[in-house]
Amino acid sequence: MASLKALKVRIGSVKSTQKITKAMKMVAAAKLRRAQQAAEAGRPYAQRLDAVMASLASKVVIGPESPKLLAGTGKDQVHLIVVATSDRGLAGAFNTNIVRAARKKADALQAEGKTVLFYLVGKKGRAVIGRLFPKQIIHQHDTSAIKQVSFADAQAIASDLIEMYANGRFDVAHLFYARFQSALVQEPTEQQIIPVKVAESAAAPASSAADAAVEYEPDEEDILAALLPRNVAVQIFRAMLENAASEQGSRMTAMDNATRNAGDMINRLTIQYNRTRQAAITTELVEIISGAEAL
Repeated sequence: MASLKALKVRIGSVKSTQKITKAMKMVAAAKLRRAQQAAEAGRPYAQRLDAVMASLASKVVIGPESPKLLAGTGKDQVHLIVVATSDRGLAGAFNTNIVRAARKKADALQAEGKTVLFYLVGKKGRAVIGRLFPKQIIHQHDTSAIKQVSFADAQAIASDLIEMYANGRFDVAHLFYARFQSALVQEPTEQQIIPVKVAESAAAPASSAADAAVEYEPDEEDILAALLPRNVAVQIFRAMLENAASEQGSRMTAMDNATRNAGDMINRLTIQYNRTRQAAITTELVEIISGAEAL
């Protein structure tokens, strides 16, 4: 049985931890509102850009002269998995769920005989992926200095990926991130970003304007060539915004649970401390009475 001093020290330690987790929950809650607004504001633009590209692609014939980001390399052998995680922990299962989804995709592709490579955005995915796929990580993009996600950050990643694609480093790129739904739910999401899957992207809304005759200047091929790289950057930007909101939501929930668990532990330790103290007092009284009777 633990001594009274040890129990008192442990209670104090748990109380200090509870103060930290409560403070982290409040900070995450304050950051969540702004991150959630940014994520929700970025969705319509990304979806509408997909719709515009679907409309443009329907007016051109995809062939050897088409942009590679649309037509592909003609092969499907080398797959690049872009895993977007956070740089900080204490966020519940946020990072774990993203990495687990990426691992399942990698295992499925390798079972089909495909070559799988990894491009990591953030630090938290490196430990697991580096242990399971040590020779397949081709780059890790450092995001530790980013305090608030900007489109320039997404453009830097997109430019890097497009350059690798142009140099023939891979044939298909898949992006993994967590789509924010609520503070309790963050859904791991996979999206093929290179080549752009125009046929499966969000279609334009059904309306009379969607069927109207539109003339483009310059022509559709030139517009597509300009929009395709931007679309890759926009989808990455959207993923980073979704991740930022998901991280804060998951951290707020995790710290709330930790604070509650610390409170429960304090109550249990306090009861144990009082029982131990009562037992010690009873033992002393029995010794005093026994000694008095012996006299």
